[in-house]
Amino acid sequence: MKPPEWIERPVAGQRMSAVEYVLVDLRQGIESGMIRVGERLPSESALATRYAVSRAVIREVLRSCESAGLTVTRPGKGTFVVADHPAEMVFNGYSAKHLMEARPGIEVPAAALAALRRTDTQLASLQRLVDEMEQEQDEAVWTRLDSQFHLAIAEASGNPVYADVLASIAAALRNQSEMLNVQVNRRRASQSEHRSIVSAIARASALEAEDAMRFHLDEVQEALATLLTADREPVE
Repeated sequence: MKPPEWIERPVAGQRMSAVEYVLVDLRQGIESGMIRVGERLPSESALATRYAVSRAVIREVLRSCESAGLTVTRPGKGTFVVADHPAEMVFNGYSAKHLMEARPGIEVPAAALAALRRTDTQLASLQRLVDEMEQEQDEAVWTRLDSQFHLAIAEASGNPVYADVLASIAAALRNQSEMLNVQVNRRRASQSEHRSIVSAIARASALEAEDAMRFHLDEVQEALATLLTADREPVE
């Protein structure tokens, strides 16, 4: 069977991660109408060959497309395009919009209280988590550590409400983090932001901890917006 026209078009190189590049290219094909609503995408193997990437990269791209409401994967039948423009991203039942509306009201004051109430043991735990994240190469392990980091700050606040809320959305935050990290340098930037938060907590500066956490969440929101629009031009 002859492959669809869009899968034969040349792919120009860009300075993006493999997942990010394939995701942007595939979404542009869907949003332009080159890949039509109702069309079944080629198999993971065919897509991996077309983009010269691993099937693991393709699986991550397809998860991102499904989270954005562009595709649906039906076991045994394949992945189908169901919309030509992304809807709100959803992580474990929570939309990205709702997560980002709620997180500043929880994590900013939690960081401030952590700066005032944390114990030496809790501070050491935060510093250890940041160190482990900087050394970790496995994406799944990194996102788990990232979730633990945010929960540890909530626990250090001394307010169990903050900790309980963060624990209840931990899976959603892990999935969101995994998706954001397809962007080049996002993980590196996130680690720098984490360092700033821990430094403020170590100095017992509630104001600086608030500012550092607010900045981190603003950057997360910006990364989400970039991923949702996926409208960047190729880099020469």
